[in-house]
Amino acid sequence: MKNNFVSVGKILNFHGVKGEAKLGYSKNREDFLNKLERVFIQIDNEYKEFEVENLRFTPKCAIIKFKNIDSLNDILQYKGCLVFVQKSEVREHLEEDEFLIDELVGLNVYDGEERVGSVVGVSNNGASDLLSVKTNSKNICLVPFVKAIVLSVDIKTKRIQINNIEGLLS
Repeated sequence: MKNNFVSVGKILNFHGVKGEAKLGYSKNREDFLNKLERVFIQIDNEYKEFEVENLRFTPKCAIIKFKNIDSLNDILQYKGCLVFVQKSEVREHLEEDEFLIDELVGLNVYDGEERVGSVVGVSNNGASDLLSVKTNSKNICLVPFVKAIVLSVDIKTKRIQINNIEGLLS
């Protein structure tokens, strides 16, 4: 079964005694998180649905409150659990040049008409996202996911077009 969920955060700990939790999340995702009405928490390979009652941000994390979770005991069992949303909901909020990592992994990388490798992973060095590209010669090269190098991404044809500047794939 294909996984239709994407992690958007992790319940770090409880907050107070009224069922609130500290939610760790990726930077610059506040607008997206604010729009969430429901999320899923994975427990024993099952995704349990929760309605978001309230969400606010602190400098280090978000404080989330779920409907019908009203005490410390109610929330404590979810400490350390990942929080998910459905992929379709994430896609609705992606910018034109944003992609889900699992959509990029496996795509073929081309320099002009020549296939030069395929994406085997995605990471971030703090400055930009990096595509891990396994070249035809089986080397793994890191390709900065920036407009000057990644010219186009076509999920449907499973193709990424790059500007293979000297030394990039060696």
